[in-house]
Amino acid sequence: MDVDRDTVVEIAVSVGAVGLFVAVIVAIGGAYNQGGLSTGGGMALVGAITGFVVLMSVLGIGLAYYLNR
Repeated sequence: MDVDRDTVVEIAVSVGAVGLFVAVIVAIGGAYNQGGLSTGGGMALVGAITGFVVLMSVLGIGLAYYLNR
């Protein structure tokens, strides 16, 4: 199986971003766990999800310019 360099770059960036997202979710769960997720933890979780969506959008646009030059 022959995989393009561009595809490998896209996969590596995506896996890295998802790994970062999972690490942030675990950190939020550990920091705000008091017999359940507190209100502050819920807000942090919503912020993490929003940040992940923005990060993936920025990475997608950046990769589109980087890989198509």
